[in-house]
Amino acid sequence: MADIYDNRKRSEIMARVRATGTKPELIVRRVAHGLGYRFRLHRRDLPGRPDIVFSRYRKVIFVHGCFWHGHERCPKAKRPATNSAFWNGKLSRNLQRDQENAAALRRAGWRVLVVWECETIDREQLTAKISRFLDGDNGSRA
Repeated sequence: MADIYDNRKRSEIMARVRATGTKPELIVRRVAHGLGYRFRLHRRDLPGRPDIVFSRYRKVIFVHGCFWHGHERCPKAKRPATNSAFWNGKLSRNLQRDQENAAALRRAGWRVLVVWECETIDREQLTAKISRFLDGDNGSRA
């Protein structure tokens, strides 16, 4: 099936896809802040520019879109049937880059958590996941 938009319109649509300040990212930030944690955003000096950085604890959170980062067994991560060579290559490179960035952070002594877009729907489960990650081996936040 061919694209229903011409190249110019498709380019306009794709230009609106944001890398930072997405709805899932804002939800994760609100949860972490609500748990009493303070953080920095998108530190350029760290591999992959993590979405949320807890420098004091040497922990980072990446908030991944299910489609763009290939969340396994998620209906939102279904790859397009058209132009499959392009999409398979692009999405595979995204997965490889994510793994390389996480490995580089771990080698540098950082703990890494990935929160998927679909996990932000259930606020209770999300809060528990983030709390386990951040409270894990920190002791208290004081």
